[in-house]
This record gives sequence, C-alpha cells and structure tokens, in this order.
Amino acid sequence: MAEASHKSDLLSGHVREEIDHWLGKYPEEQKRSAVLAALRAVQHEEGYLSVDQMDAVADYLDLPPIAVYEVASFYSMYELKPVGRHTIAVCDNISCLLRGGDKIVEYIENKLDIKRGESTADGKFYLKMEEECLAACCGAPMMQVDHVYYENLTPEKVDEILDNLE
Repeated sequence: MAEASHKSDLLSGHVREEIDHWLGKYPEEQKRSAVLAALRAVQHEEGYLSVDQMDAVADYLDLPPIAVYEVASFYSMYELKPVGRHTIAVCDNISCLLRGGDKIVEYIENKLDIKRGESTADGKFYLKMEEECLAACCGAPMMQVDHVYYENLTPEKVDEILDNLE
C-alpha cells in the first residue's frame, strides 16, 4: 500500500521556503505566528486561498484547519474565491474620503465596468469590496494595486496606472 500523501504536499517549494523563513523568526511552540505570512505566500502564488490550500498550510504548520480559516476570513487582504489577476484596493478611510476617494472608486467602477467586490469579465482586475485604511493618509486619495501604493490619485493617474498593467 502506498504511503498516504500529506495535505501540505500541495504547497510549492517557494511557498514552503517562505513559510520556513517566517517559522525561523518564532519559537517552536509559536508556529501559529507564521499563519499570516504563509497565507500571503499562498495567495501571492495562487491568486486566492482555496480550502485545499488553507488545509495545506494548516498541515504544514501542524495546526487545526480552523486556526487558518479564522485568520483567512478575518483579514481583508485575503481572498477566499478566485478574483482578477490585479487586485485594486481604494482606501475608504476619512482622509481619503475627504480628498475624493469616493470619486476615485466611482471612476474605477465606470472605467472597468464593475462594482466593488467584482472582477472584470476578462479576469484582469478585481476591485476589493472595501479597504478601511492603508496608512497613507498624507497621500490621500490613494489605492493599492498588487501590493504597490499609489497616492494623490486623479482619474488621469488611475488611467496611467491601470492601463500599464499586463
């Protein structure tokens, strides 16, 4: 009889290296501290967090799956369903709102013909439902696209940013 495979076999070598890097920063009994980084690595590679991938992280860290699900479902940076290749998050906090962040969201929705929480038909873009604060208030209004910050947005700047993405 063949040896049973482990759920963690689903994780790529790169993701395992990333998780191991973070595990090295914490005491052995604090493996749970690496869950955020592990999920970020998986999502970066896969585009979102499937149940199978979350189970693989739990297996690799020797944690109950619920410990991983709780983190993945709590934080807004994790996606639990397939989304467009480029994730757009426009800050919703007061500084951005006062400086026209709501108009930037409206502009993006019209430009891409989607609403918040939707992906474009071609699978290129995903506009996050909400983003409470991205901690760049002095550059309001701002957005994050694929982990890169863009500040002092105007419709023209949004066009330049989005039109130059592959």
